[in-house]
Amino acid sequence: MSFDFVVIGAGAAGEAATHYARGRGASVAIVDRDLFGGSCPFWACMPSKTLLHAAEVKAHGGDYPWQKASDRRDYMINRIKTGYPNDGSHVHALEKAGASVFRGTAKLTGPGAVSVTHENTTHELRATNVIVAVGSVGKVPKLDGLEEAGYWTNLEATSLRELPKSIVILGAGPSGIEIAQYLARYGVRTAIVGRVNPTDHPKSSAFLADILRKDGVDVRDTARAARVRPKAGPDGEHVVELSDGTSVSGAVIQLSVGRTSAKALGALGLETVGVSYDGGDTITVDDRLRVAEHVYVIGDPIGHELSTHLGHYEGEMAARIALGDDVTVDFSATPRVVYTDPETAAIGVRLDQARERGIDAFEESTGFPKSTKGYVVEASGGHLAIVVDRKRKTLIGAFIAAEGAGEAIHAAVLAIKLGTPIDTLAQTIHAFPTTARVLSGLFGSAAARLR
Repeated sequence: MSFDFVVIGAGAAGEAATHYARGRGASVAIVDRDLFGGSCPFWACMPSKTLLHAAEVKAHGGDYPWQKASDRRDYMINRIKTGYPNDGSHVHALEKAGASVFRGTAKLTGPGAVSVTHENTTHELRATNVIVAVGSVGKVPKLDGLEEAGYWTNLEATSLRELPKSIVILGAGPSGIEIAQYLARYGVRTAIVGRVNPTDHPKSSAFLADILRKDGVDVRDTARAARVRPKAGPDGEHVVELSDGTSVSGAVIQLSVGRTSAKALGALGLETVGVSYDGGDTITVDDRLRVAEHVYVIGDPIGHELSTHLGHYEGEMAARIALGDDVTVDFSATPRVVYTDPETAAIGVRLDQARERGIDAFEESTGFPKSTKGYVVEASGGHLAIVVDRKRKTLIGAFIAAEGAGEAIHAAVLAIKLGTPIDTLAQTIHAFPTTARVLSGLFGSAAARLR
């Protein structure tokens, strides 16, 4: 069987590539060994955001007990009264688009050749272009005692039906932070270990640590896990010893220490298309998302921001490039959001990063509580900051820790994407009173500073 495209991996990136290519009339085979749709709809974005919503309603006095939250999450991930999600809607959408769907393990066997094996059946596929979108799994650190104690990854943390008595979360990036908030708000004694969202603006990281503490989370942001003593604590809890000499304990240890695509990439047969893979968590692509002629890699394996929206973008771009469009991949305007209550959002570079790159930049910032929107929502914390390239007079970074951050950040996304002059942004009308309006005030003060 011959196709214009064989897409290996049916998560957000692979689905986007498939749907785009089919929309252009190309023939496509898409392969996945597990759930079509990938992590986002079943083990990551959708269940975590659903549980965050339920916990937010509960925290603000609403009627949202855990059973209701668990049932709603099961509905969202197509797992009602079953032990595993049903991906039929994703398969149906791909087949309706005209793609050939194969469930099985795919392996490259040479240029333009892919073998797909499922149980005792093997399909040999030929492809003009191969798009690799194999996703990633949670990393497991080398920590004495961890294997004996056992652990959760994001799968268990987003699909749980019974709440644990207590939990220790290792890793305080977006995933760990979100899990910590919804579990703490449902009464689970929660500790989180690691620097809080360390790539964000320092004020945003401090804001996230503060809101977690207000929810009762024991935030250990100046230490890292050193070793685990299984069942050595009260009631058989696992004790996690920390690098600062202290310890935390919990009935469950949850890992949010990063993602890796090593296993999937290593089993793919990349050597058959002339690619030397070093066994790392990610693989390097060129500026057209290629690792070899007519072989593209997208999504988590290329090590950019791990998000559904970026995977979707990369999927469409890989298909467009393979189809001959004269387009350039641009990662400069990729928003990053932590969906806590309240949210944080970011895009571009911090002031220190800009200066490290030799850019003459400055920052404008303001506190959120005393803004008009902050007054309306009775905010007790938060901030907004922008970073401006003084020479080009354009926005190169924006950071928001406030209600509505995930929506307001898109004014900055478009501005960075288009290279919009700060003076134009300052003259753009934003609705009052919104978080975006507070952001526009920073545009105005930056424009005045440039005159």
